[in-house]
Amino acid sequence: MRVVIAGSSGLIGTALVPALRAAGHEVVRLVRRRPAAPDERGWDPPAGELQPGALDGADAVVNLAGAGIADRRWSAARKQLLLDSRVVPTEVLAGAVAEQGVPVLVNASAVGYYGDSGDDVVTEEAPPGSGFLAELCQRWEEATAPAAEAGVRVARIRTGIVLSPAGGIMGRLRPLFAVLLGGRLGNGRQYMSWISLDDEVSAIRFILEHDAVSGPVNLAAPAPVTNQEFTHALADAMGRPAPWVAPAFALRALLGEAADEILAGQRAVPAVLERHGFSFLHPSVGAALRACLTRD
Repeated sequence: MRVVIAGSSGLIGTALVPALRAAGHEVVRLVRRRPAAPDERGWDPPAGELQPGALDGADAVVNLAGAGIADRRWSAARKQLLLDSRVVPTEVLAGAVAEQGVPVLVNASAVGYYGDSGDDVVTEEAPPGSGFLAELCQRWEEATAPAAEAGVRVARIRTGIVLSPAGGIMGRLRPLFAVLLGGRLGNGRQYMSWISLDDEVSAIRFILEHDAVSGPVNLAAPAPVTNQEFTHALADAMGRPAPWVAPAFALRALLGEAADEILAGQRAVPAVLERHGFSFLHPSVGAALRACLTRD
């Protein structure tokens, strides 16, 4: 299979590319600079441009493009960037996939689609929630419409918090817990839908290789946990106490509107993946955290 990937330099992309190649697939990477390697093709999403021939022979496109959500405080300009960096590239790729007859589009999204679901378990059939991230995810997914309308098999992967030894949330939390500064966020009762990086990559491969999987797909482990449970599991895995609490008011003072999303939660489960027979390598948060901590 020839797979074209946008966003190959991110946390998920840098793990997905070698995994696909190890499985025997050919990978082409879309880059926003001048291509410098045989497997690179250029593109300019704001200009709506793809290098001629970029999708030639492609069996699938995987779109992981998007600026980091929790990298900094959300100003109006930052929120616009978060939106544009997802919706515009998706529009470009969905249109190109439809025009060139690429049979599969796997497009990133997030469990933030569901808003704050409280204690309710949410499957892919749940309606969208409210709030900035929920609205962003809705627009992100709607941008795939040209591909779906052209008969392309479109999978919209609603990813939870990715647990990786290479960075992401673990890159922020591990140093804090190491120096005894770990603790829960707010009251700790908000649910966290999470997935190990290994399972994230395996699930994307599974979707690419199984023609029956389409539409929204929750990429989250089958056992979401509360923030307090996650905090205890990480402290246990690291052999450190986690006595501290980051109060809601302090988070809001530091992060502004972004804090409300951190203090919200989704109890999303992978109903579609499980229905199609996907098996998780790390079904429990303890196993996923231990895997992160024993690998560099």
